[in-house]
Amino acid sequence: MPSARRVQSAGAYREWRRSSVTIAGTRYALESKPGVFADGAIDPAALLLAERVTIAPGNVVVHLNCGNGLFGSVAARVADRVLLTDRNILAVQATRRTLDANSVTNVDVLLGHGATALPADVRADVVAIRIPQEKIALLQLVSDAFRILRIGGHCYLAGATNEGAKTATSTLVAVFGNGGVLAVDSGHRIAMATKRGETPASPQVLASPYLQSDAFNEIEAVIRGSARTLFTRPGVFSWDHLDEATSMLADAMEINLGESVLDLGCGCGVLGTVAATLSAERVCMVDADVEAVRSAARTAKAAGTDHCSVLTSDVAGEVLDQRFDVVVTNPPFHIGKTTDLDVPAQFIRDAHHVLSANGRLYLVANRTLPYERIIVQLFGNIRTLHDGRRFKVLSATKQQSD
Repeated sequence: MPSARRVQSAGAYREWRRSSVTIAGTRYALESKPGVFADGAIDPAALLLAERVTIAPGNVVVHLNCGNGLFGSVAARVADRVLLTDRNILAVQATRRTLDANSVTNVDVLLGHGATALPADVRADVVAIRIPQEKIALLQLVSDAFRILRIGGHCYLAGATNEGAKTATSTLVAVFGNGGVLAVDSGHRIAMATKRGETPASPQVLASPYLQSDAFNEIEAVIRGSARTLFTRPGVFSWDHLDEATSMLADAMEINLGESVLDLGCGCGVLGTVAATLSAERVCMVDADVEAVRSAARTAKAAGTDHCSVLTSDVAGEVLDQRFDVVVTNPPFHIGKTTDLDVPAQFIRDAHHVLSANGRLYLVANRTLPYERIIVQLFGNIRTLHDGRRFKVLSATKQQSD
């Protein structure tokens, strides 16, 4: 397992920090915080895009999977119009702050995966892609880039070798019928291809039905003894199967008649939907990934629940003014390839904050993750409901005096 960063102190999670990088003699400010991809460092792939992409005056430039806005800030100095999209609300927030810090005004930042968030009439001269790790999610970005580019337009993509950059480059070349690697640096590479016709060179590469934004993967699963249908999208956690740890938590959590439940980091909505079909009176599901939010809403609708709300949120940021009887969570601990415990620590802090007196936290985690200390610090108690070879299910009750 990659080494984990030390957990930040309470309150530090929501503090934005500014750094800078110099490109072609110009200094650019970057805004970041825990939970943002490559927080505390300059993403080498974003740097390759910022340094190597060729933009002409008057160009329309699109950046898919925009990260913290570095490439957009650089592109805006030359391009006539720049549009940036990202599926993660933290990336969108970071990008907007980075653009403001650089006094950039000719850029639109949109929450959504790929071109789905863009106006339907957008035609680009340049599309840049910071590759995601999930293969089908990457295919959608490459497919979107081919569709929105003008003839003669260029598609660039960049990422780390251990994120699949070599395969991504092969995919780019197969779709466009030309192109290749422009540069390699620090285990990262950038590739470029040119659109020369309206039909992909190898249409079979883009044959997956999930490249359409309205196509959901349907998973048939048995949870707590009942058959359920889950709806997911590529890139959502455990998008092609029911996660074992989540299933364990669904079995272990106790929901009493009339209780309110928060599913924190809901993914495709397994836990929240199960809670809604048990005894919960009110269920709220939140996730930072807009594709997870779309999936959870679809899963809840398929289950026939009418008392679920689903929100895009940085941890529990959008519901900190609400109170719940139960919080259920399978918190993420990876940001890209890096293990970062700041995010799950904030999940636990936010859970404690939004719980009513005597409210209960139910959390599942990899057995080796050290969550017990922060849970005991905040709640003053802890129970182990399941201690298996790979996963553990923990519970704690908020004291009346907290």
